[in-house]
Parts: sequence; C-alpha cells; structure tokens
Amino acid sequence: MTSTNSGRYEQLIKDYQTEYRPQREWSEGRGFFLILGHFLVGVAAGAWLFGLFFQDKISLLAGFVLAGLGGLAHLANLARPERFILMMLRTATSWVSRGFWGLTLFLIGSVIYLPSLMFSDTFWQSDSVIADVGVVFSIAGSIIMMAYMGFVYTASKAIAFWNSTLHPVLYISYALRGGAAAHLLSLAFQGEAVSGGSDILIFWIAVTVTVIVLWIFEIQGALTSGEEAAVHSVHDILAGRLALYFYVGILLIGLFVPVFLMAGIIAPLSPTLFALIGLTSVAGDFFMKFSSIKAGVFSPVRLYSGNNRRATRRRKI
Repeated sequence: MTSTNSGRYEQLIKDYQTEYRPQREWSEGRGFFLILGHFLVGVAAGAWLFGLFFQDKISLLAGFVLAGLGGLAHLANLARPERFILMMLRTATSWVSRGFWGLTLFLIGSVIYLPSLMFSDTFWQSDSVIADVGVVFSIAGSIIMMAYMGFVYTASKAIAFWNSTLHPVLYISYALRGGAAAHLLSLAFQGEAVSGGSDILIFWIAVTVTVIVLWIFEIQGALTSGEEAAVHSVHDILAGRLALYFYVGILLIGLFVPVFLMAGIIAPLSPTLFALIGLTSVAGDFFMKFSSIKAGVFSPVRLYSGNNRRATRRRKI
C-alpha cells in the first residue's frame, strides 16, 4: 500500500469514527477542482451575459477564458478524464452531464460570436445570422451553467445541508454577482469605471442583497429542518471548523470591504477602487462556495433493533 493510499485509509477510518462524517470527495484532493470549476463557470456565465448586455468585449473575452478554465478544472476532477464523453451521455439522470452540455454549448456559441466582434476581417459580421446563432447558443449555455451547479448539490440527498430548494437560485444569484464584479474589473481596466460604473454598482448592491437574503433563508431552513446533519453543517460554518472562511473570507473580504470601498470613505471612486471592489467580491463568492461544499456532512448512521425497531444513535468507536 502506497503512503498516499495509506493516508486516505487512515483518514477514512477516522471519519467513520466521528458521528458526522464530512464528505471529502468534492472538496479535497482532486475534489478541489470541482469547487474551482463550479466557481469559474459561474463567473464566466455572468461575465458573458453582462458583456452581451453592455457590448463589453473584455467581459466577453473573460467569460470565454474562464469557462475554458472551468472546463479544464472539471476534467481534472475526474479520475479518468478520457471517460468524460460517457458521462456526457447521462443527461437523463445527471446534472453534471447537463452542466457539461451547457458548457459545450456556451463554448461553441462564444467561438462563433467572438471573432465577429473582435476582428473586422471575419467573413461574418457581429450583426449577421451566424453571429446571432452564436449568441443564442452562448446564452442558452450560460443559463445552463448558472443553474446546474445548484441542482448538482440539491440532488445529493445524502448531504442534508445541500438538500435545499434554494440552492439553485442561490447559485444563479452568485453567478450574476460574479458577472457584475467581472464587468467592474473590465471597466476599471478600460479606465471607464467612474463614468460607466454607477449602473453596475447598483446592480451589484441589488444582487448582493438578494444573495444575503437567500443565504439567511437557507441557514434558517437548515436549522429548522429537523436534520441533525444540516444543523451540524451550519455550526461548522458559523462557529466551527469553517468559521474563519465565513467571517474573514465571506463577510470581511467579500462583503464589508467592497461596501466600505464603495462608500468612498478612504478615497474617491476610481478605476483602482472599482477593481478592488470587483476582486474582493469575487473572492468572497469563492469562499462562500468553498465553505458550503466543505460543510457537507453525512447524516449519522443509525442502528435498528430487530425486536422493537427503535432507532439508536450509533455509538462512537
């Protein structure tokens, strides 16, 4: 047995000795690439939609690049990347498969549309039928990319904390928040943040408030669900092993810092300040997804008596 396999075996034994066994397949080792992939494709979809709405080439290009990186991260998560084609054929039962098709549709559409917008010597123009087809494909792919991530976790019934109907809506909101942050970065890069950023700042505030409300409802739902594992996950986030990510990464970096910068207290709004708002916002979104996925624990195993069928909690080893 190799040292790596031995370490995994020892970790597995320790996990089974705990009442609430943390899931590690989607958060540690190769599983980290799944978190990274979901984060990247969410920001990519949001950036692309904002790029289309504002006709912002940098946001569009950023969305295309981030989507490609997100796809690579998903492949890195697979133990056998060469089998991803077989996985893509399971659209009837797998949200991961549907997400890959959404990503594929997005990449095809963006490859069709981007050249007509970026280069003047392409044989189809940005207002041509071909470009319009690319836009339709890319929008459809973006919508799938934004939605499928939440359904992936909601479908994981073994993790009580993830089994929330609010998860898909929350992930869509995060994608829009990431897209707004990406557009802020684009405006800052172009030096147009002060003159063109007021509308996007208002949208960022609105979608941030939406995310906060949804997050509060999801936490409240977990605490009142009657599922001990869900309550344990909330405790891990608010006062346990993930509290540092929550208070520093999500609240401080992802919320308080951009709001403080937006208020213009330390300096007037400028491209540099807008860039910092966008970066801290995106960082907070990553910590939120990271914490939510890491917080997933399996419900305690219960034994049933053959005589009276009474459930008793599994005794700790």
